[in-house]
Amino acid sequence: MRAPLRYEEPTSTLIHQFKYEGYSALGRPLARFLIDGWPAWDNSPDLIMPIPLHPQRRRQRGYNQAELLARPLAEAMNVPMNTSALRRTRHTVPQVGLGPEERRHNVHGAFAVEPNAVREHHILLIDDVLTTGATMSAAAETLMAAGAASVAAYCLARVS
Repeated sequence: MRAPLRYEEPTSTLIHQFKYEGYSALGRPLARFLIDGWPAWDNSPDLIMPIPLHPQRRRQRGYNQAELLARPLAEAMNVPMNTSALRRTRHTVPQVGLGPEERRHNVHGAFAVEPNAVREHHILLIDDVLTTGATMSAAAETLMAAGAASVAAYCLARVS
């Protein structure tokens, strides 16, 4: 799990506006940090997947912020992006304000995957903020159980 930025000012304000205040146009400029900060990993991905929102939350927000970050990265890396194989099957409460154990419990079993879409792929999961890693871990476990060859996580910002 890696991130090019720390979740501190002014980054935290920009991400908050992007995620909660409808500033979807910040997606491409913020994705530039992912593109410029892309580390050289041993296993380059052959599939990029944004962390999905539950359909109810996506309707409320109007967009998936992880998808808006992942799309320019996938284009820059020339790697296909799949936004449908990994699904959030359970509406979870927002992770903000939850402790580490509460976060793990909140997202445990919250994902489902189409195995044929991920089997033997080296997947790069994309999200906006990495706090405890609970969401990424839950999604990665689901993908690995479905036969992914490997799963790495890349977020825009990491909480120190």
